[in-house]
Formats: sequence, C-alpha cells, structure tokens
Amino acid sequence: MLELTDSHAHLDDDSFQGDGEAMLARAAEAGVRHIVVPGIDRASWERIANLGERHAHIHPAYGLHPIYIDRHQAADLDALPAQLKAHRAVAVGEIGLDFFLPELDVQRQRDYFARQLRIARELDLPVIVHARRAMDEVTSTIKRIGGLHGVVHSFSGSLQQAGRLWDMGFHLGIGGPVTYERAQRLRRIVAGMPIERLLLETDAPDQPGAGHRGQRNEPAYLTEVLREVARLRGESEADVAAATTANARRLFGFA
Repeated sequence: MLELTDSHAHLDDDSFQGDGEAMLARAAEAGVRHIVVPGIDRASWERIANLGERHAHIHPAYGLHPIYIDRHQAADLDALPAQLKAHRAVAVGEIGLDFFLPELDVQRQRDYFARQLRIARELDLPVIVHARRAMDEVTSTIKRIGGLHGVVHSFSGSLQQAGRLWDMGFHLGIGGPVTYERAQRLRRIVAGMPIERLLLETDAPDQPGAGHRGQRNEPAYLTEVLREVARLRGESEADVAAATTANARRLFGFA
C-alpha cells in the first residue's frame, strides 16, 4: 500500500458533515496516511483542533485566509500565536494574497499576510500560502520578511515564478488542476521540477480532478493526482508517493 500525504484539505467544511467518517475511511483505503487541514478564519480553528484531537493523522494549521479578509479582526491576529502553540499546529495557514476578486481590500490583505508571516517566523513554523493573481508580490513579501519556509498551495504560476520559490526553499502544492489536459504550463513545470520541492494535495472539497469534474473533492482522490504526476515525470507512483510524503514530513514535522 502506498503512503500518501494530502498536504491541503479543508475537512472542516460543511460539505463533509454528513459523511466525515466514511470520507476518512475512503482516504485510508486509498493510502492517504496524513492530511494537513488549514484554517480560513478564527471560527474554523476550533473545528480543526477538534478534528486533530480525534484523529492523529489529521494535522491542523491555523491562519486567516485572504478571501475572507472582511470578516477578520485585529483580535484574530492577536489570538493566532496562542492557538498555534496550544493545538498541535504544523503550520500557519492558509494565508496569502488574492488579487483575483476585485472587492477584496488589497492593503488589508497585505497587512494580515505580513503579520502572519512574522508570526510563523517567530514560532519557526512553515506557512501554507494562497497566491491567486498575486504570485510576484507573495514571493517578494516572503523574501523581504525572510527566515521562512513553506508551500504555495495550488500553484498556478510560471516556471520563472516557481524557480524563485525553489530558490527560497519553498514547495509547490499540486492537486486536481494537473489532471486537466488544458493545464499545459502546469504539467510542464511538474514534469521537470525538483522532486524534493513537490507536495501533493486535493484542496478538498474544492478543485476536483478531471475524473470528478463538478463533484465534491475528497482526500481519497489524491491517488488520481499521484497517477498524473507520476505519468508526467516518467516515474513510478510508488517513488512519487514516497518522495512527496517524505517532503511533507520534513516540512510539517510530523512522524
């Protein structure tokens, strides 16, 4: 049985309320041995902490997602370090910048992102970064603050942008989008990228692969991402599974 790590799945989402245990059983049957669950706002932190307490293979992360910038408060930032220390956090996340949605306050996003990066640096935790239409600014902000490590999840940038992240020691999170034939740029990057910088993810319940278009995504479908990544790289699924799980163990610090 392959040992896989889903490095990004929102298992606290309401869509899993009806069949959460069955979903986890399907993941285990597919070989998914570790699942990193990032927070999106303060309200999500308690749900994720509870999941982590009930399931040793679920690894919590806590952060304030840029898409929900309007609901975040300064008190949430103040509360984040204590949450990270008290509840077995493996990362600060999901944090970042989103310039795709024009209604989002850009300067407020920048302020929250920078503050959370500094918290991660102070606690020596990796970061799980969201970067939509904002890759260059995300990269420059990480470089400016310095002393950071982590993953840009659901990477969708160019080879040059990927290279700058690798030079800083960052990983790329690759999920369902790589299974779509139209994603030619992403496929070329995945085919040739350093294996030690690759993580697999689902972003469940979002971003299902081509085989589940329009359906709810879940960690069991990580095998389809693995299959496509291995095919693109001309490597065995066993080798890619072993390498990406080893990468996740090193980055997030779980056994």
